[in-house]
Amino acid sequence: MSEAPESPATSRRTLLCGAAAVLAAGGGALAVSGCSSSSSDSSGGAKSPVDVGPAAGVPVGGGTVYRDKKIVVTQPTAGEYKAFSAKCTHAGCIVDQVKNQQIQCPCHASRFGIADGAVQDGPAPTPLPAYTVVVEGGNLKVTPS
Repeated sequence: MSEAPESPATSRRTLLCGAAAVLAAGGGALAVSGCSSSSSDSSGGAKSPVDVGPAAGVPVGGGTVYRDKKIVVTQPTAGEYKAFSAKCTHAGCIVDQVKNQQIQCPCHASRFGIADGAVQDGPAPTPLPAYTVVVEGGNLKVTPS
């Protein structure tokens, strides 16, 4: 039987919170912060936009990888910006470049289209998840889905 992979941060948190629940149910006194499944964020769980930098930093017909933010932004045609998760859908590696109108993963040579994140080559099973991107004051604001 195969299980869907979880992100390491999620599974670690789930494990710790589960362990706290087991201890609490067994009569142990343990308080663990950050285990609430509800968010204290007044936005109702909506993701906040991330400012990745100037729109001028994304070349037409290419793109820019914001490795620290795990986001890739492309500009397939002048003034049309697209944003995607920079995490490859094959093994979770972070894509490293946009070249020849493809988002490229260095680990196993998966390639994704700059216009839609669709798999064009490699072992990746699904497209890169698309994000919302807008230009505000000359900067790109990306909202993860």
